[in-house]
Amino acid sequence: MTDTFQGHDAPSNAIFTIPNVITIVRFLGTPLFVWLVLAKGEYGWGVFVLAMMGCTDWIDGFVARKLNQTSQLGRIMDPLADRVALVAVVITLVIAGLLPLWLLLLLLIPDVVLLAVTLYFFRGDAGLKVTLLGKTRTAALMVGTPMLLLAKALDSGFTEVLAWVFLGAGMVMHVIAFTQYFIRVRAKHRALHLPANGKAGLP
Repeated sequence: MTDTFQGHDAPSNAIFTIPNVITIVRFLGTPLFVWLVLAKGEYGWGVFVLAMMGCTDWIDGFVARKLNQTSQLGRIMDPLADRVALVAVVITLVIAGLLPLWLLLLLLIPDVVLLAVTLYFFRGDAGLKVTLLGKTRTAALMVGTPMLLLAKALDSGFTEVLAWVFLGAGMVMHVIAFTQYFIRVRAKHRALHLPANGKAGLP
C-alpha cells in the first residue's frame, strides 16, 4: 500500500484500547455506507456516514496521543481502515455510476504493485513513515468522494465540479506518492543488503 503502517515510536501490545475501539467503529461505517448508497440510494446519509468516519479518523489519533494508548494493533488497523474505506467508497461510486472505472483502476493498481513489492522484499511492512504527500492525497480523495455524493443529492453542478477538483488532485498525488514510495522501498532494500565493500549484493 502507498501508506505504510507507521505510528508511535514505541507502541504497546495492547488490544482493547479506546483508539482501537474507535477504529473498529470506522471499519463498521464502510458496509453501512455501501448499504445506504447501493441498496437505499440515500446519498445524503452516505455523506453523513463518510463525515463521521472522517471524524473518527482524527479522533482515534488524538485519543491515542493524549492517553498514550498507541499500540501495534492500532498502527496497523488505522491506515488499513482508511484504505479499506477509500477503496470501498470508490467501488461503490463506480457501481452507482458516479465514478468511472478507470479511476478505480488507477487507485488500485499502484497499491497492488506496492503491496507485492513490499511483501517480496520485506515479507510485510517496510517500516517507512507515511509522507505528507500521502496524507494529503488521502485527505483530498476522502473530501472529493463525499462531495460527489453531495452534488448528486443536491443536484448541484458547482459542487460536482469542486468534487472533481479534489478527486483529480488526489489521483495525481496518488501516482506521485506511489513513485516516491516505490523508490524508497527499493532504496531501503538495497541498503539492508549492502555488503562490506559498499556494493549492493541484491537487485
